[in-house]
Amino acid sequence: MKLSFEELKSFLDEKADQYNHVDFIENDPIQIPHRFSLQQDIEIAGFLAATISWGNRKSIIKSAEKMLDIMGNSPYDFVMNHSDEDLKILQDKSIHRTFNGEDFGYFIKQFQRIYKENGSLESLFKTNDTEFNFQHGIERFRSNFLGAEKHRSHKHVSSPYKNSSAKRIIMFLRWMVRKDKRGVDFGIWENVDQRFLSIPLDVHTGNISRKLGLVARTQNDWKTVEELDIAIRKFDDKDPAKYDFALFGLGVTKELI
Repeated sequence: MKLSFEELKSFLDEKADQYNHVDFIENDPIQIPHRFSLQQDIEIAGFLAATISWGNRKSIIKSAEKMLDIMGNSPYDFVMNHSDEDLKILQDKSIHRTFNGEDFGYFIKQFQRIYKENGSLESLFKTNDTEFNFQHGIERFRSNFLGAEKHRSHKHVSSPYKNSSAKRIIMFLRWMVRKDKRGVDFGIWENVDQRFLSIPLDVHTGNISRKLGLVARTQNDWKTVEELDIAIRKFDDKDPAKYDFALFGLGVTKELI
């Protein structure tokens, strides 16, 4: 699909506007944190839902609901007040594909430690003026969240330093950071600028980006995230992640095939 810069910008703006709508919530894992109003509940439910966001969206939502049920539909309260027995019961539970009860329990413990020291996960992702995306912010969060001790759960928190596209964390960041009053993204983090956001790169957004000539690389890895950053920020450098709605929507509806 060969369009001029102006045509492509106009097309993507139109599609972003079309899909960035409250109707989007109903079939997307973002519906999980939308069940809460307390910031810490939104962060925990959002991070867990984003962490298991691979595969069929219906099954992701079902698995996330299973986690909410286990936490008594009060994620922050459960994180701060769970007992060792609560975590022991989780050990043998199946949650979502390779993310199992042991991983879930590990995340709960890490959340508790972090929230004892921080009011919000936002402080772990802070960027500085020399940075232009969340590569270093994700790594700072990752080293804090996972700690030094090796654990099987480390594979569920991707590392851009290892050239992972970190799609699930980037999606979580979009949810928390973007402010646009459209009712989909929360925009509850006050001290992180949305200009640092990237597009969560998955099969859909990757394929559509190639079809539109936004990226040339064939792998969905961190280098491609940065290639797409450069292309997409030419259209809007203050809110680049809004184009996630356009690329993802076009991928899901197969409009360009």
